[in-house]
Amino acid sequence: MAGDAPVRMTIEALIASGAIIAHKDGNYGSSYPRVEEFGTEGVPFLTAKSLREGYVDIDGAPRLGNNRADELTFGFVQTDDVLLSHNATIGRVAVVPQHKGRLLVGTSLTYFRLNPQRLLPRYLAVYFAGAEFQNQLVAVMSHSTRNQVPVTAQRKLHVVVPPLAEQKAIAGVLGALDDKIELNRRMNATLESMARALFQSWFVDFDPVRARLDGRQPVGMDNAIAELFPAHFDHAAEGVAPTGWSLKRWGDIATLEYGKSIRHYRESSGEYRVFGTNGPIGFHDEALCNSEGIVIGRKGAYRGVHYSPSPFFVIDTAFYLKPKATLDLKWAYYELMRFDINSMDSGSAIPSTSRDDFYGIPVIVPPPKIQAAFGEIVGGWYANAFANLHQSRTLASLRDTLLPKLLSGELSVAEASRKADITC
Repeated sequence: MAGDAPVRMTIEALIASGAIIAHKDGNYGSSYPRVEEFGTEGVPFLTAKSLREGYVDIDGAPRLGNNRADELTFGFVQTDDVLLSHNATIGRVAVVPQHKGRLLVGTSLTYFRLNPQRLLPRYLAVYFAGAEFQNQLVAVMSHSTRNQVPVTAQRKLHVVVPPLAEQKAIAGVLGALDDKIELNRRMNATLESMARALFQSWFVDFDPVRARLDGRQPVGMDNAIAELFPAHFDHAAEGVAPTGWSLKRWGDIATLEYGKSIRHYRESSGEYRVFGTNGPIGFHDEALCNSEGIVIGRKGAYRGVHYSPSPFFVIDTAFYLKPKATLDLKWAYYELMRFDINSMDSGSAIPSTSRDDFYGIPVIVPPPKIQAAFGEIVGGWYANAFANLHQSRTLASLRDTLLPKLLSGELSVAEASRKADITC
């Protein structure tokens, strides 16, 4: 890789040259951990779901018990390893951040450990996330009936490798775009925390009702909204509820509808977001639901509840919620987040959400005006979050546009930096 011009090399050649010193996935075969071996303590176990908008969500990863992790002889990743999702969800990329303790990857991730004197992690991550490499992944999948790019196929893919100084310059410019994307993610995490806290106060702790019961003005609430809340509780067999609120089951107020199968979707471009059992997985040009909505995982070990503020597509591993009556879906989303969907198992060989169990879940339903008041407040925060997501997609698109121009010499680092500054 000496010289002034970038060279195009296969991953296999980069391994042979010593630029890549480890290239392995988390396929443990018969030793792969079982669902019941995961808990809240132990070694974070990273999957494709753990890679979000270019960062590694270590805190949200399931934990594999330390004794069980000790039995695995590979799959442990280190700071600055580059991660690539290659199974089911294809093409997500991130660099492992500083972390104390061990980290493991699951079968959906490949890790690349680099010689930083030959190949910089941040440059390789930027290149992997770019359109040229992503198109190579799509081309591999087009010749297979399975949505995966195994390690052996990855080694035939190409990477353009400039001299080290140029790698550093390119990573600096395009990495700044990734930094802004990460800032947007953190801002959205803060907005999400605010929404969860408001839901907890209104609908779990019943703070406004308790304040009115004590003759106090509810904190942070104007009179118009405060007067929507009652000043008393009713006691029923299933618990305490504010006066006038209904004790129902989810089957009384909504149904779960099946998603549809889809052959291909794109990781970062398309009009409508695609949801699977674990949340957003890409984009598509068609929508299955033409409004905001709630998605509930149907099949798989780690099913979740997800909200989309705009039209979306749902694949066949998930349900979407269809209200029977007037419901504010933002209220419904946070209400559903209180339950462990994974505990509602149909009993099939593959862990699956039972619709009958779901329909039997009790729920305290606030009057529509209170739901709407919550939805209006949270909707403003969601509008900001959605704007951040839109900007992040624009920044990712700019990164993909600038990378080939930088590698070809069509654009200087200084010119690319100015374009990045203007967009940010």
